[in-house]
Amino acid sequence: MLCIITQRIQVPTIFSIGGYRFFFFSDEHTPEHIHIEKADAYARIELDNFKVTDSYNLNSKELKKLLKLVQENKEKLQGAWSEYFKE
Repeated sequence: MLCIITQRIQVPTIFSIGGYRFFFFSDEHTPEHIHIEKADAYARIELDNFKVTDSYNLNSKELKKLLKLVQENKEKLQGAWSEYFKE
């Protein structure tokens, strides 16, 4: 007998800029980070030190642009994280 367990995970979008969606999952872990996607491109960036911890289908110019956007919106992103996870 096969038993399939499904879990609903919310994916709150913080904002979108230039077609990039900045979001996190409702079951996140520390350190605080943001997921970013556009079509088949993806990146995960830590909010404290702006470290890119994962990326694919993004060139260095695009990653640099995303890092700048995360830096410029750090307070908003951290505020959204804290509010959602009640930290």
